[in-house]
Amino acid sequence: MPEDTKEKSAADSGGSGLDKVREEFSNYLLAKASNLVSSAGGKVSGLAEKVAEGGGPGGELPKMGAKLLQGESPAKAVGGQVAKKIKDKTVGKVKELFGGGGEAGDKKVTNIIEVLDVGLPLRRVYDHWTEFEEFSGFMKGVVEASRGDDDITSDWTGKVGPSKRTWQATVLEQVPDNRIVWKTSGEATTHGSVSFHELAPNLTRIVVVVEYSPGGFLEKTANIWRAQGRRLRLDLKHFQRYVTLGVQEVPEGWRGEIREEELVRSHEEVLAEDEEEEENGEGENGEYDEDSDTEGGEEDEEEEGEYEDEDRGDGEDEDEEYEER
Repeated sequence: MPEDTKEKSAADSGGSGLDKVREEFSNYLLAKASNLVSSAGGKVSGLAEKVAEGGGPGGELPKMGAKLLQGESPAKAVGGQVAKKIKDKTVGKVKELFGGGGEAGDKKVTNIIEVLDVGLPLRRVYDHWTEFEEFSGFMKGVVEASRGDDDITSDWTGKVGPSKRTWQATVLEQVPDNRIVWKTSGEATTHGSVSFHELAPNLTRIVVVVEYSPGGFLEKTANIWRAQGRRLRLDLKHFQRYVTLGVQEVPEGWRGEIREEELVRSHEEVLAEDEEEEENGEGENGEYDEDSDTEGGEEDEEEEGEYEDEDRGDGEDEDEEYEER
């Protein structure tokens, strides 16, 4: 009997110890599971807040969630979002390449300087240049040009690659037979000056200086290869050929004068002043010729009188000598 009691108590103690281990292990698992659930709940709450605010990396997750809610497949939603991200990066790189990725107002300016000598008098070259309505007939880069009613502005249509562009030019300063300064407004802008210099009576030098700011995609693409500078150089050569060989009549041109974007002398006023100066010059020359003729005639008469007096004196002396003999 005593032995049976001992064995029973040992079995009870062993069983109670195992139960305690099991109980502790269960409590540990429950605590761990509770921590995991709590952590997952916090993450889900944070994600929900980001979705509600439209946040997340680039706003991609809410967009994909929206597509999934609309019934798209997960693969299509994820693939479309990745493709859009790649596209945005590519477009950004292209904009940076062509100068569109910088800050607003930060435009790249191209400076163009060309010099051309034309074998004609200065006034004739200048008058041809002021008849820019004719440029479209021999220049490749000009489609159409027309002078405004105010004689200060002009409307232009030009070619940029396969497409056309229109802009308006405003003359800032124009002095006949000297220089023209202008600026343009539009998608692409220019600020330029052309001056005329007489090297000889029949030799004129043209100097063109232009600041060019490309605006659109085509302009920026062409600007990489300096297409605008080459176009201006070729059009100047076409101008040289046209005024030298293509046209024979003397142009009337536009002789008005502009200062600080204001017309100070019209074309007609300058022509009237030129005619008056020519008439005054001819009148002075005519008076000078008449005075010269009068003075010359008086001198001739005086000389003839002296000769006659000398001849008479000699004759009287000879007569006196003859009578004495």
